[in-house]
Amino acid sequence: MGSPELHFLGHSTVRVELAGRTVLTDPVLAPTIGALRRVVPLPDPAAWAGVDLVLISHLHGDHLHIPSLRMLGRDVRVLVPRGAGAWLRGRGFPNTRELSAGETLSDGDLRITGVRAEHSGHRWGPRSTHGPATESLGYLLESPGAGTVYVSGDTGLFDGMAVLAARAVDVALLPVWGWGPSLGPGHLDPVTAADAVALIRPRVAVPVHWGTLTVAGMTVVPSPLRARMRRLLVDPPRSFATEVAARGLPTRVVVTEPGSRVLLPPPPSLAAA
Repeated sequence: MGSPELHFLGHSTVRVELAGRTVLTDPVLAPTIGALRRVVPLPDPAAWAGVDLVLISHLHGDHLHIPSLRMLGRDVRVLVPRGAGAWLRGRGFPNTRELSAGETLSDGDLRITGVRAEHSGHRWGPRSTHGPATESLGYLLESPGAGTVYVSGDTGLFDGMAVLAARAVDVALLPVWGWGPSLGPGHLDPVTAADAVALIRPRVAVPVHWGTLTVAGMTVVPSPLRARMRRLLVDPPRSFATEVAARGLPTRVVVTEPGSRVLLPPPPSLAAA
């Protein structure tokens, strides 16, 4: 049995190499996104070169960032939640396809299934109706003999995650925070992300959606929030690992700094060899 190769580029952007395909999740490759500023170095362009497929979990600007998509080329193949295809094609990305939760498509030996996510699908967030209203999705990437990767996207905890336990998930990419001093609805924090691990039972969990973006000035301008925000750029994945261990779960948590290759433990078949 093989194993996927992963590179955490920051926030929810992960390069996944599986079944001979290179997949990029929710690409954010720029120094700024509106009022948000990147607080870690930009990824080397080599880290996002040669992408076969881009997965967009939902339409919020820190997950669907048009300037970052343009860096990948106008002809890049993009998979979006149902209802977003025409909107994105109208912005110059003709090779866009839609998927809903429960639907599957194949790209060579790679099988991609849409998975339900509990999160607002509006382009501008839960309190605004500007832009299309769509589903939010996670994705399950599967390849016989090469492993299964669950890309949750932004989501809150929900009981239906338990159905993924039957899919023998090798690696779960789970958000553990965000970009501000607090979280709105439809997000996982270190505690609820550990609860998700208890439902999904992946072999490995990789915390994402942390340590990359924050509101401009929040970590440098003196304020009551400065110290808290500095901690929140560092602590959530480690708190998540502690919570998983406290539950006695067999899942291995691999904390990976933004911009780094994910050092996955070998599959059991290789470890025993």
